[in-house]
Amino acid sequence: MAQNIYDNPDFFSGYSQIPRQVHGLDGAPEWHAIRALLPDLEGKRVVDLGCGFGWASRWMRDQGATSVLGLDLSQNMIEQAEAKTVDAAIKYRIADLDTLELPEKAFDLAYSALTFHYIEDFGRLVRVIHQALVPDGRFVFTIEHPIFMAAAHAHWTRDEDGRKTWPVNGYSVEGERRTHWFAEGVLKYHRTLSTTLNALIDAGFEIRQLDEFAPTPEQIEQMPQLAEELERPMILIVSAST
Repeated sequence: MAQNIYDNPDFFSGYSQIPRQVHGLDGAPEWHAIRALLPDLEGKRVVDLGCGFGWASRWMRDQGATSVLGLDLSQNMIEQAEAKTVDAAIKYRIADLDTLELPEKAFDLAYSALTFHYIEDFGRLVRVIHQALVPDGRFVFTIEHPIFMAAAHAHWTRDEDGRKTWPVNGYSVEGERRTHWFAEGVLKYHRTLSTTLNALIDAGFEIRQLDEFAPTPEQIEQMPQLAEELERPMILIVSAST
């Protein structure tokens, strides 16, 4: 079973205050890049893996999806999603993605945002997702970029010129990474970029497009603190199809 850190009271209290939860999709700087990779949603059946507060699930219905199934391990997340949703075509349920089973050919789009780095067996999960999608189905997801999460102590340092620098070490040593983010001992799983993409290919997916998200000049002008995201990629966005 995956670590359920989102039901830790200290973690959830801090997490609930970050901009992407307070302001929804508009609070996620990478949202414009994600939207560029999503297919036309009119008439689509969607599964939202790691749905959180349900922001994306509700947006997809607004774009014409006929149904959305939102899955999350956290009871706190599901309760928040249900409280914010008044739409019978959106269903939420608690699910552990490490042991997930889905019906075959039941969805046109599988979507996930910043969830899969918590999953130990990514290869198994993408095989389950592949068989759950119809032919020519789409799979769009974001994860923490392997460069961002590789180091055992991932945080900014300063180089000899005083420039902010992000450490990249232990990159080829895959597996557990423990971090402090609102709570001690948050468990994530580092995989190299090649391992991530090859797992998709081995499951039968065709890679359509990648985006190593970086903020636009306009975003940096509005939020100068985003400029540090130009120093290293934090988020990887992947679009694939069956």
